[in-house]
Amino acid sequence: MTPVDYGARVVLRYRLSLADGTLVDASEEGDPLVLTVGDGTLEEGLEALLLGLGAGARATFHLAPGQAFGLPDPEAVHLLPRADFPEGMALEAGTVVAFTAPSGLEVAGTVLEAGEGGVRVDFSHPLAGRSLVFEVEVLEVHAKDRGSPGG
Repeated sequence: MTPVDYGARVVLRYRLSLADGTLVDASEEGDPLVLTVGDGTLEEGLEALLLGLGAGARATFHLAPGQAFGLPDPEAVHLLPRADFPEGMALEAGTVVAFTAPSGLEVAGTVLEAGEGGVRVDFSHPLAGRSLVFEVEVLEVHAKDRGSPGG
């Protein structure tokens, strides 16, 4: 049995949910996730949980706040003018809004509050500080090709 390690190609089914059971993300039925461990497909905290598992393994991990996706960063909270949002957009606390950063990357921000002075948005990862449940079934593990560059 080849265990999951950095650089290994892994095929798996997964389900990520909040502690209350609310589904956050999951692999599609009949379409498992294929990734190379360490390539950034999965968040580092989730990837680390896969290490050592082999094909056929099923596991459920209960993650404490900050164990994956970090903790909310007070420095990531910004006050934005209402004009930065489409007219008529519901700006209620908890609403996650997509923004385009100056680098061109799309980033998510969570509305904390909206008032006459503007909209307070937290750009920490929306799952930062949340208790999560990560269920995984490892279908295949292919060891890193030792003959490849960097291997």
